[in-house]
Amino acid sequence: MRSRVQRYAGRETIARALRAGGAMAGCLTAFALGGCSVSMPLSPFGKNSNDVTGSIAKPNPLSRALDNEDWRRAKAALSTALDPQGNGETVNWDNPETGAKGSFVAVAHAYPSEDGICRAFISNIGAKEATESLQGTACRDKLGEWSLSDVRPWKRPNSAS
Repeated sequence: MRSRVQRYAGRETIARALRAGGAMAGCLTAFALGGCSVSMPLSPFGKNSNDVTGSIAKPNPLSRALDNEDWRRAKAALSTALDPQGNGETVNWDNPETGAKGSFVAVAHAYPSEDGICRAFISNIGAKEATESLQGTACRDKLGEWSLSDVRPWKRPNSAS
């Protein structure tokens, strides 16, 4: 049989453990409830809104008629046509798989801007049995990537007879 001292020591140990467990449970509850009011970015590594995930493709900024591969090919032609060192000639592109095709031509000299080096262009696109002529501006950033802005339908000027 256990002595009174052993029984008392056992009760004291159990009581100490329960007090420590209660304090721990209180802390965990406080942290859990405090987490509801703390706002943290989901990505602390600086992702921005321009990042594209693998699940949803970012739409191309030129024409809804172009799929991703069409836009990849068109963007390569755009880059060549708008190169500030280029000769200003029309640059054509096509995608034999989809039948889409088009061209780009720079219509003004390149100029510096906050967005980089910018240049106005006209584009003709034929895709999915539709043809459209567009005008816009593209700016090349420090990394050499072109971004389009102010793209809208181009109306050919009336020619005098």
